[in-house]
Amino acid sequence: MGATKTGLFTKQQNDAANLAKALAHPARIAILQHLVKINACICGDLVEELGLAQATISQHLKELKAVGLIQGTVEGTSICYCINPETWKQYRDLFGKFFDCSVANGNCC
Repeated sequence: MGATKTGLFTKQQNDAANLAKALAHPARIAILQHLVKINACICGDLVEELGLAQATISQHLKELKAVGLIQGTVEGTSICYCINPETWKQYRDLFGKFFDCSVANGNCC
Protein backbone atom coordinates (compact mmCIF):
# COMPACT_ATOMS: atom_id res chain seq x y z
CA MET A 1 0.00 0.00 0.00
CA GLY A 2 1.40 3.38 -0.94
CA ALA A 3 2.32 5.75 1.85
CA THR A 4 -0.08 8.38 0.52
CA LYS A 5 -3.09 6.03 0.72
CA THR A 6 -2.68 5.00 4.36
CA GLY A 7 -4.24 8.30 5.42
CA LEU A 8 -7.58 7.06 4.11
CA PHE A 9 -7.73 4.47 6.89
CA THR A 10 -7.82 4.55 10.67
CA LYS A 11 -4.74 3.90 12.78
CA GLN A 12 -6.34 0.64 13.89
CA GLN A 13 -6.83 -0.47 10.27
CA ASN A 14 -3.26 0.45 9.35
CA ASP A 15 -1.88 -1.32 12.44
CA ALA A 16 -3.86 -4.47 11.63
CA ALA A 17 -2.65 -4.42 8.02
CA ASN A 18 0.97 -3.95 9.09
CA LEU A 19 0.70 -6.84 11.52
CA ALA A 20 -0.95 -9.06 8.91
CA LYS A 21 1.89 -8.26 6.51
CA ALA A 22 4.47 -9.15 9.17
CA LEU A 23 2.70 -12.44 9.85
CA ALA A 24 2.40 -13.31 6.16
CA HIS A 25 5.39 -15.65 6.10
CA PRO A 26 5.49 -19.15 7.60
CA ALA A 27 9.00 -18.60 9.00
CA ARG A 28 7.74 -15.64 11.04
CA ILE A 29 4.86 -17.71 12.36
CA ALA A 30 7.34 -20.46 13.31
CA ILE A 31 9.59 -17.93 15.07
CA LEU A 32 6.66 -16.56 17.08
CA GLN A 33 5.41 -20.05 17.93
CA HIS A 34 8.87 -21.01 19.16
CA LEU A 35 9.20 -17.87 21.27
CA VAL A 36 5.75 -18.39 22.80
CA LYS A 37 6.49 -22.07 23.46
CA ILE A 38 9.77 -21.50 25.28
CA ASN A 39 8.44 -18.36 27.02
CA ALA A 40 11.96 -16.96 27.36
CA CYS A 41 14.52 -14.95 25.45
CA ILE A 42 16.54 -16.76 22.84
CA CYS A 43 19.99 -15.85 21.65
CA GLY A 44 20.68 -17.65 18.41
CA ASP A 45 19.20 -21.16 18.49
CA LEU A 46 16.64 -20.25 15.83
CA VAL A 47 19.01 -21.36 13.07
CA GLU A 48 19.04 -24.88 14.50
CA GLU A 49 15.32 -24.76 15.35
CA LEU A 50 14.10 -23.64 11.92
CA GLY A 51 16.86 -24.82 9.60
CA LEU A 52 17.13 -21.45 7.85
CA ALA A 53 20.26 -19.38 7.26
CA GLN A 54 21.18 -16.83 9.92
CA ALA A 55 20.76 -13.96 7.44
CA THR A 56 17.25 -15.15 6.58
CA ILE A 57 16.26 -15.45 10.23
CA SER A 58 17.72 -12.01 10.95
CA GLN A 59 15.53 -10.49 8.24
CA HIS A 60 12.42 -12.17 9.64
CA LEU A 61 13.30 -11.00 13.17
CA LYS A 62 13.71 -7.48 11.82
CA GLU A 63 10.18 -7.58 10.35
CA LEU A 64 8.66 -8.90 13.58
CA LYS A 65 10.53 -6.30 15.61
CA ALA A 66 9.34 -3.51 13.28
CA VAL A 67 5.71 -4.18 14.24
CA GLY A 68 6.66 -4.57 17.88
CA LEU A 69 5.76 -8.25 18.32
CA ILE A 70 9.22 -9.08 19.56
CA GLN A 71 11.83 -7.13 21.46
CA GLY A 72 15.56 -7.59 21.53
CA THR A 73 18.40 -6.91 23.91
CA VAL A 74 22.11 -6.94 23.17
CA GLU A 75 24.10 -9.41 25.23
CA GLY A 76 27.76 -9.42 24.29
CA THR A 77 28.02 -10.13 20.58
CA SER A 78 24.50 -11.49 20.19
CA ILE A 79 20.99 -10.11 20.32
CA CYS A 80 18.44 -11.98 22.37
CA TYR A 81 14.78 -11.89 21.35
CA CYS A 82 11.52 -12.53 23.15
CA ILE A 83 7.82 -11.76 22.74
CA ASN A 84 6.90 -8.17 23.62
CA PRO A 85 3.98 -8.90 25.99
CA GLU A 86 2.39 -5.45 25.74
CA THR A 87 2.27 -5.44 21.96
CA TRP A 88 1.23 -9.11 21.88
CA LYS A 89 -1.80 -8.27 24.03
CA GLN A 90 -2.59 -5.17 21.97
CA TYR A 91 -2.64 -7.16 18.71
CA ARG A 92 -4.50 -10.08 20.31
CA ASP A 93 -7.20 -7.66 21.44
CA LEU A 94 -7.27 -5.91 18.05
CA PHE A 95 -7.76 -9.12 16.09
CA GLY A 96 -10.06 -10.55 18.75
CA LYS A 97 -12.43 -7.62 18.27
CA PHE A 98 -12.15 -7.97 14.50
CA PHE A 99 -13.00 -11.68 14.48
CA ASP A 100 -15.65 -11.39 17.19
CA CYS A 101 -17.91 -9.48 14.80
CA SER A 102 -20.95 -11.53 13.85
CA VAL A 103 -21.39 -12.64 10.29
CA ALA A 104 -24.76 -13.72 8.92
CA ASN A 105 -25.17 -17.46 8.57
CA GLY A 106 -27.54 -17.40 5.67
CA ASN A 107 -27.87 -17.04 1.98
CA CYS A 108 -25.13 -14.51 1.36
CA CYS A 109 -23.48 -15.36 -1.96
